[in-house]
Amino acid sequence: MASALYNSFKKKIMDGSIDLDTDTIKIALCTSSYTPNIDTHDFFDDITNELSTASGYTAGGASLANKSITVDTTNDLAYFDADDTTWTATGTLTFRYGILYKSTGTASTSPLIGYIDFVTDRSAINGETLYLQWPTAGILKLT
Repeated sequence: MASALYNSFKKKIMDGSIDLDTDTIKIALCTSSYTPNIDTHDFFDDITNELSTASGYTAGGASLANKSITVDTTNDLAYFDADDTTWTATGTLTFRYGILYKSTGTASTSPLIGYIDFVTDRSAINGETLYLQWPTAGILKLT
């Protein structure tokens, strides 16, 4: 599994236009036809090939719940975390990418944060629960 932050996020976190623990942060799922570009993709309207509303998935993705920021003064780190995200498949869900973004309710003003590349297509079929388990150390770590 690989992941990257969109370059526009780096500016937005520094200028305060994204507040990870108070803004609505979502994760959307995209097929392998999406090609991430950390330099030119900056808002959710740049994302292509998101799964459509069907089979237990809702277009726009799922909101992260119970978000938190933790500061580790011993190791001089800060962590962003949230509860694991789940979808229950009512058909077949096939995806390759998870896209984190701040949702404003409008794709053209919803800034991108980062993406997860699961390297190959992943699927959940009818009745299965798809778990996106965030790392124990959190979703994002700033050093």
